[in-house]
Amino acid sequence: MAMKESLPRKIFVIFNTLFLTLAALIALIPVIHVFMASFSDPVELSRYNGVILWPKGFSLIGYQKVFESSEIWRGYLNSILYTTSSVALGITLTIFGAYVLSRKGLLWNNAAMFLITFTMIFNGGIITTYLLISQLNWIDSPLSVIVPTCMTPFGLIILRTFFQGIPASLEESANIDGAGKLRIMFQIMVPLSKASIAVVALIYAVTQWNSYFQAMIYLRSKELYPLQLVLRDILLRNTGTSAIIAGAHGYTLLVQELIKYCTIVVSIIPMLIVYPFIQRYFVGGIMIGAIKG
Repeated sequence: MAMKESLPRKIFVIFNTLFLTLAALIALIPVIHVFMASFSDPVELSRYNGVILWPKGFSLIGYQKVFESSEIWRGYLNSILYTTSSVALGITLTIFGAYVLSRKGLLWNNAAMFLITFTMIFNGGIITTYLLISQLNWIDSPLSVIVPTCMTPFGLIILRTFFQGIPASLEESANIDGAGKLRIMFQIMVPLSKASIAVVALIYAVTQWNSYFQAMIYLRSKELYPLQLVLRDILLRNTGTSAIIAGAHGYTLLVQELIKYCTIVVSIIPMLIVYPFIQRYFVGGIMIGAIKG
């Protein structure tokens, strides 16, 4: 027989539900506004000042102009290149680092983890990082965007904690059968850690895809700009936007305003496509990686 809930518990559930619903609406309304505005007619859009929950005069002219822009397409391809390269490199380094640091016999294991965790709070700062990138001759190079932020201590800690939770008997059995460290890592540890690896990969991908600050500091050539930096220029330049996205056509300010909304929608499409496939691993992967060990 199910236990009857107490009155304080019922009150808590009601208020918690209301609070989370309100929080969800606050987060969703700007997204809905941008999405609906992107399908609106530029003239109707200019006449409306409130939140848009339905397109004001359906029109696809904004998306037409966006997809005609060579700068946006180039930024799109650059972002895909930077994100895939950064995630591939970051996941590889994270797996190797997490596996090594999860082994109990490693000398100075705790000291190494302390130094890695310390960087989550304190780091060298922008100036020293810039000097390092400059000394490596990575200024105006894709490497300046891909390498410095390809992995994080947070991802390393999640994966290390998960590796520590895998029974040592599996590794001992593999050792008896003659398996080396690399074979154990790739054939035992990695397959058992798919959920945590998927979560870390998603975190890395979202971080890199949304990043524009690194590119803004290190990249000089507009041909190397990622999509987010192109989008930033569009959002910040109310005048001269046509020079960024329209070439010599000189679209009106009304269309330029609409293009801002369309570009935002286009920029988030890849993450919306990828997330549903990884979402089922997300909560479980973080909880397992944070609690085990």
